[in-house]
Amino acid sequence: MPCDDRREILAGLIGPDSRIQFSETMPGEAYAIYHLIDAAGLEGMVSKRRDSKYRSGPTTNWLKIKSFTESEFELLGVERERGKPVFALMADPGTRKYVGSAFVSVNREMRERLWQRVQEHAGPPPKDMPKRPATQWVKPGIKARVKHLRGEEDLRHASLQDFWDES
Repeated sequence: MPCDDRREILAGLIGPDSRIQFSETMPGEAYAIYHLIDAAGLEGMVSKRRDSKYRSGPTTNWLKIKSFTESEFELLGVERERGKPVFALMADPGTRKYVGSAFVSVNREMRERLWQRVQEHAGPPPKDMPKRPATQWVKPGIKARVKHLRGEEDLRHASLQDFWDES
């Protein structure tokens, strides 16, 4: 059955007091709808071709588009393991509580500058942090701007955008 027919049947099955929430159709151009969703601060949207038929398993008929935001965090350390991506371990700027990691996906010059800064500010691991042998920890004072998924309490799909000394 086409998507519109399946939606009509589903809408009839879900009562007004149900714990299941039926998502209404949003007609219009996908880019314009995404712009409104992003401006409203929502996590993103899922869309499907109106004329698509149901098929189990992976399909190109569904499209999930995520919204990202940028936030400022404090750098706790950098995790470098040979043959693996480099991660910046990030913390809440006020408490230095670990909130997650971000890919260090900046250009080579900036990556080298980051590593130099990390070595100059080397320090002990924060309290209550599990051991991470491949991590070079830093003293407080290095801030970073991180791009990450909107609407998440911890960092997900995050990447380091910039960094600087707090002073």
